Amino acid sequence: MSAIQANIPLPAEDAEGQGGIWEMLYDMPAWGISLLVHVGIIIALMSITWVIETRAEMELTSVIEPEELLQEEYVIDTEVTENIGSLSDNNIASPSMAAAQNSGVDNHREDQQRIDEIVTEARVLVPESMTTPNEAEMMSAIDLTGTTEHPGGTDGAIDRISQEIATSLRQRKTLVVWLMDESLSMEGRREAISKRIQDVYKQLGALDVGAEEALRSGVVGYGSEVHVLQELTSDVPTLVQAVASIKNDKSGKEMVFTAVNTALKEFLPHQRKMRANMMFILVTDERGDDFNLLEDTVRKCSKEGVRCYCVGNASVFGREKGYIRTKWEVDGETFEEDLPADMGPETIRAEGLQLPFWTTRARGLDRMSSGYGPYTLSRLCAETGGVFFIAEDSRGRSWDPGIMRKYQPDYRPQKDYERQLATNQAKYSLVAAAAKELFNTDSVPIPQLTFQADTDNVLRQQITEAQKPLATLDHFLEKLASVLEAGEKDRSKLDSDRWRAGYDLAMGRALAMRVRAFGYNAMLAEMKSVPKTFEKPGNNQWVLAPSEKVNGSATVRQLNKKAVEYLTRVIDEHSGTPWAFLASVELGDPLGWEWKEGKMAIAANNMGGGNDRPQFAPEEEAKRAEQRKRQQKMAASRPNL
Repeated sequence: MSAIQANIPLPAEDAEGQGGIWEMLYDMPAWGISLLVHVGIIIALMSITWVIETRAEMELTSVIEPEELLQEEYVIDTEVTENIGSLSDNNIASPSMAAAQNSGVDNHREDQQRIDEIVTEARVLVPESMTTPNEAEMMSAIDLTGTTEHPGGTDGAIDRISQEIATSLRQRKTLVVWLMDESLSMEGRREAISKRIQDVYKQLGALDVGAEEALRSGVVGYGSEVHVLQELTSDVPTLVQAVASIKNDKSGKEMVFTAVNTALKEFLPHQRKMRANMMFILVTDERGDDFNLLEDTVRKCSKEGVRCYCVGNASVFGREKGYIRTKWEVDGETFEEDLPADMGPETIRAEGLQLPFWTTRARGLDRMSSGYGPYTLSRLCAETGGVFFIAEDSRGRSWDPGIMRKYQPDYRPQKDYERQLATNQAKYSLVAAAAKELFNTDSVPIPQLTFQADTDNVLRQQITEAQKPLATLDHFLEKLASVLEAGEKDRSKLDSDRWRAGYDLAMGRALAMRVRAFGYNAMLAEMKSVPKTFEKPGNNQWVLAPSEKVNGSATVRQLNKKAVEYLTRVIDEHSGTPWAFLASVELGDPLGWEWKEGKMAIAANNMGGGNDRPQFAPEEEAKRAEQRKRQQKMAASRPNL
């Protein structure tokens, strides 16, 4: 045995044996020792895993066994409960969560009562002081560009424009160009604006947005010609004077898009030099006579980043012509009348039938507001990020802007509009039926409903005269129906509420008028053939009144049913809109007819059928002559709008 081996002490238990386990390990090769060590490590790890699993199983078993649960009483700290969540000092809710999860049944009832008290008696923390944003900051949040607004007249429109100017000034320097319509009908609005401008610029200076240094304005007037009335200036009195100096243009022309292009040419160099925003504010009451320049004007303004705003009138629903109340003087005498003007339509083409209503209570509907400005100016505003402000609506019925938002006209380019018409027969049919050029709807007659009947001969003469326009009316209605019916196959493919309401109303009204016309003709023919006898002595007049009984054949009754279906659908699906209102007017009276007798005054000199003029007292005759003279003078001096 070597010296090293001799120095290793042996355990006492092995010393007594023949070498023992230590002697065996001593003689074991290295790989054997390594094997034993690794086996020992594996066994140790297995034993640890088993202990963890056993311990987890024991814990799970203890939770499941109900008899081992310990009833503990948890006291909820009110400060913690009232300051959990975002109000918590530590932004955690661990004490409350623990109570919610581990509280016993008895404590749960107390906890719920406390929670109810906290919820029902919630306290709102009001800071002692609150920083109020300045007016300019509040106005900068307004984002209504590309829309139509009803600001409440001209004053309201100018106030809203001042907000738009303030928002622009907070971004950078701003150039504002006022483009003023020089028409006679705009005289009052121009005067109101000249008075308001000084207040507007004073408000802008008070908003601390650097208006005095950063804001400059110019004025352009337009009628048949365009006039640059004021170069860029920051002097407010000079600006006001330029607006007030505008003279009335008697041509009746409004070259609004020519004016916009002139303003671009005049003021763009200044905008580029100053690196400023530029806003055009158009003040007018019509659509513009040079609307053929619309697309080119939109392209230029959009390219240069010029926002266009308009203070204008609402267009008449579905029509090109509207009416503007106008005053004028001739030889010291003042006249006032509603004069026709090009105020619409609100869409690229008219989409409403120009049909008259046969009942007397349906007057004035040809002046009903669309709730939107004319397409031309509305598109210019929408495409450049501006707003069309309705300063004046028609004196007729108006509409809730919230409801009408679903029926906004399509302000895309005309080529896109034409593409829609080419791909949907219902759209094409509606626009074709509404075209004045196709049907010459100015000649659509309103039938006579009252007939003098003091003798049968007089009655027959009047019926004969009343039947003459029916040939024209029948031809028109037949052509109208054929155009609209061609689009029925694509009615289900209409892609907006506006198109569906427009088509259904047109179909319903066209069918309803056909039913009335058929019945009217049948009633006249029957009365002419066999005149009725008055039941009440002294009556001398027959009146055709609406009736639930539809006159005519089974075909006419079928048309009546279809007309009622279309019109009822418009009322049900488009409540609160112009389409629903017109449908309700059409259905306000039944589509059939019945005769009712009455009494009328008949001039004595007409009893024998003579043609002599009725004679009046000298004073009455003089008064009538003066009225005729005034009417002639008014007609001769009537201005162009």
